[in-house]
Amino acid sequence: MANLKLLITGGAGFIGSNFIRYILNKYQDYKIINLDKLTYCGNLDNLKDVKDNPRYQFIKGDICDSKTVAELASQKPDAIINFAAESHVDRSISDPCSFLKTDVWGTYNLLEAVKKYKIGRFLQISTDEVYGSNEKWSFTEKHPLNPSSPYSASKAAADMIVNSYFVTYKMPVLITRSSNNFGPFQYPEKIIPLFITNLLEDKKVPLYGDGLNIRDWLYVLDNCEAIDLILHKGKVGEIYNVGGGNEKTNLELTRFILKEIGKDDASIEYVKDRPGHDRRYSLNCEKIKKELGWQPKYNFEKALKDTIQWYKENEWWWKKIKTGEYLEYYKKQYLNR
Repeated sequence: MANLKLLITGGAGFIGSNFIRYILNKYQDYKIINLDKLTYCGNLDNLKDVKDNPRYQFIKGDICDSKTVAELASQKPDAIINFAAESHVDRSISDPCSFLKTDVWGTYNLLEAVKKYKIGRFLQISTDEVYGSNEKWSFTEKHPLNPSSPYSASKAAADMIVNSYFVTYKMPVLITRSSNNFGPFQYPEKIIPLFITNLLEDKKVPLYGDGLNIRDWLYVLDNCEAIDLILHKGKVGEIYNVGGGNEKTNLELTRFILKEIGKDDASIEYVKDRPGHDRRYSLNCEKIKKELGWQPKYNFEKALKDTIQWYKENEWWWKKIKTGEYLEYYKKQYLNR
């Protein structure tokens, strides 16, 4: 494929911004339109290095706004990739409504635009959390969904709507479900960047419960490559799990970060577990490996060390987020537009 134009929603977020940079670097003739609402975690600093690229265009807008979505879809992009989502479990517990609006209604709006303007492909970026928790086996794409939080329930609902548009309207949709991502430009409320930046500020790290909840970790650039493969070579109507094969307890993860930053267990503050905290997420990724030839390339420990180093070297990025400086700038620049 050559000279593709991609409409990427939520591209100012963590995974979306890394994917935009990945695509612009890999494909010298691709053009990207980035539609992002710029909520608290949508950060244009994530794409500061590409903002003047003639093949990149940023549009501030909400996927829940059908008019904005229709205007961009009418430009006939070759594909729409939907990264836009409310994604933090703790926030979904305190404010489920915003998750239902963005994750469900927003996805519906995009699907309607794909149907109306006959867009070539629609790729829904989902999560391993839709399967729920399991301590015995790894989930395949055929396992039923059993979400536990308002966040994962909203993503599961969106996945089911996407699939229904394939079955009912024969639309060219695909779904990717990845495990926990980590890497540069991740908003510092997620465990890895929160713990790294807290320790760099000589603060303690808040560890839920007994710290024995298990997550599989995937370096963000491995996920970008998987999404790229699924977009170009994935079979329409299919779902693909994408995992790093790096299952760690939160305590193991915490101690690795502590060691790299020169701290010990005295920096851990055990806090009350959050409601409905899933014990273990685990994906079976044989499908994408066998059908598309994808394999994670990045060694977990090296990638995490590199990520820690990135946060050490880029205080300019995360300090103004944690102090609220970026949010104030964002309000002045964008809220009244």
